[in-house]
Amino acid sequence: MQSLNPIGVREAQILKISESKKDLAALRQHLKEIVEGPAFRGSHRSAQFLTYIVEQSIAGRFDLLKERLIGVELFRRDPSYDTGEDAIVRVTASDVRKRLLQHYGRNGTSCEFKLNLPSGSYIPEITDDRDGEGGLVGGMEPAHTSEPPLQNLAQERPDAPTVSAEQVSASAPPVVDHGDASPVRKVSVRQWVLLGCLILALGFAFRGVLWDKSSAKAAASSPVLPWSVLFGSPHATHLITSDPNIVVVQEIIGSELSVSNYANHQYIPDPNKLTPEEIRFCHTLLWGDDSAAAVDPPITASIASLAEANSRRIDVRSARGIQLADLKTDDNFIFLGSPRSNPWSALFRNELDFRFVFDDTAKQEIIDNVHPRQGEMAEYVPTALGWATGQSYAIIAFVQNLDQNGQVLLLAGANGEGTEAAGRLIADPVRLSDALHTCGISPRGPLKHFEMLLHLSTMAGSPTSAEVVACHIL
Repeated sequence: MQSLNPIGVREAQILKISESKKDLAALRQHLKEIVEGPAFRGSHRSAQFLTYIVEQSIAGRFDLLKERLIGVELFRRDPSYDTGEDAIVRVTASDVRKRLLQHYGRNGTSCEFKLNLPSGSYIPEITDDRDGEGGLVGGMEPAHTSEPPLQNLAQERPDAPTVSAEQVSASAPPVVDHGDASPVRKVSVRQWVLLGCLILALGFAFRGVLWDKSSAKAAASSPVLPWSVLFGSPHATHLITSDPNIVVVQEIIGSELSVSNYANHQYIPDPNKLTPEEIRFCHTLLWGDDSAAAVDPPITASIASLAEANSRRIDVRSARGIQLADLKTDDNFIFLGSPRSNPWSALFRNELDFRFVFDDTAKQEIIDNVHPRQGEMAEYVPTALGWATGQSYAIIAFVQNLDQNGQVLLLAGANGEGTEAAGRLIADPVRLSDALHTCGISPRGPLKHFEMLLHLSTMAGSPTSAEVVACHIL
C-alpha cells in the first residue's frame, strides 16, 4: 500500500470536511472567529493569508498553494518576482503560525476545529475536534527572507512582540464569504486510498495530546502539583515556546550560545570565525522567524485546556519574544525545550540535579546526573536523535524562579520527542498523580519542588512509551 505522507493526510481530511455543507459552514464560522479574534486583530495581512489558504484548500485547489502563486494571487506580486529577495509569503506564514498558537493557547478545547500550518507546505491542517478525536500538530519552517547586512542581529532585528492576547488590538480583517456550496470535483484513486487509511494514519500524522474533557473537569475541582500552585497563584502564568532555529545557528557557529548572549540578541558572538556565507545564512534563518518547534503547539493546547478547566488562562510567548526583565517578576513561567533549543532554561541549571550537556563528539545533548542516588546512572545518553527510532530522555522540573516568588516549570527533552513525552505526562492528571506518588510526593499536598527523569522509546519521530526512571525532591 502506498505510504501516507503528512500533506496527503491533510488533503484527505480537508476533502472529507468539504463534502458536507454543514461541516463547511462550521469550519468557516471557526475561521471567522479566529481572524476576528484578538490573536489576528493586529495583522490584517496574516488574517487574509489564513483565510486564503483555507478557502483554496476546501475548494480543492491545493496546487495553487505554492509560494510564488500565493505571492502573485494574494499579495499582487509580479509573476516574475524574486522569492529569495521578497519573502512576504514565508514571513506571513511564520506570523500566522504564531498567531494560531496564541489563539488556541487562549481558547483551549472550546474550539470545534483546529487549524495549523505545518512546515514544508502552505496547505493547512484542519482537524475536526467535535468528536474529541482530533489532534493538533505544529510546524516550523525556516524562513528565507531577504538578507540583512553583515552586522550583529541585535542591531538589525526589532524586539519580537509579545503575543499575549490581551495586548493585541486593531480592527478585524474582512472575511470573504463564499457561501456553503462545495465545488464539484473528481476524487482520484490516491485520494480514496488516503481517505480509507486516514484513521490508521491519525496516530502518526497528528501526534497531538488527545485531551479528555471529562478529565479536565475532574482536574478543575482539585488540580495536582504543579498545577495546583500555578493556577492557584494570583500572578499570571507565561508559557515560553522553544526556538528551533537557534539550534541550527549553534550548529553553524560550532559552540553553545550562552543565555547572556541570547538575552542580548548576540546570536553570533564571534562573527570572525564564520565565513560571510555562513553569517548570511544565520541572518536569513533568524530574521523575522521565531517559530516554535513542531511539538510545542500540542503541548500548549493541552496546558491551555488545563488552565481553562481551572478558569485560568496562559500567556504564550516565543523564546526570542521575551527579555530578561520579564523574568524579574513574581509571575510563573513554563519553558518548553532544553537549553540548546530554549536558552532561557539554562538560567535554572544550578537548581537541577539532571542537567543537559551537549556532547561535541556525539553532536547531541545528554543528561548528567550530578547527584546520583542508589540505582541511578551518572549519565543518560540517548540512542535516538530527532525523528529516529531508539531511546531518549527528558526531564520535568518544578523549581522556584531565581530571586523571585514565582514558580517555574521546565519541560525538556534531549530531542523533540522527549519534550513531547514530558508534555503528555504533565498534562495527564491521572498519570501525573501516579508519578508523584512514586516520587513520595502527595499530588494534592503542600508545595514541593521536584525533578523527574523520563526514559522513552521513539519510533519514526514519535514517543511510543515513556516512564519515570528517577525522581528527586529538591
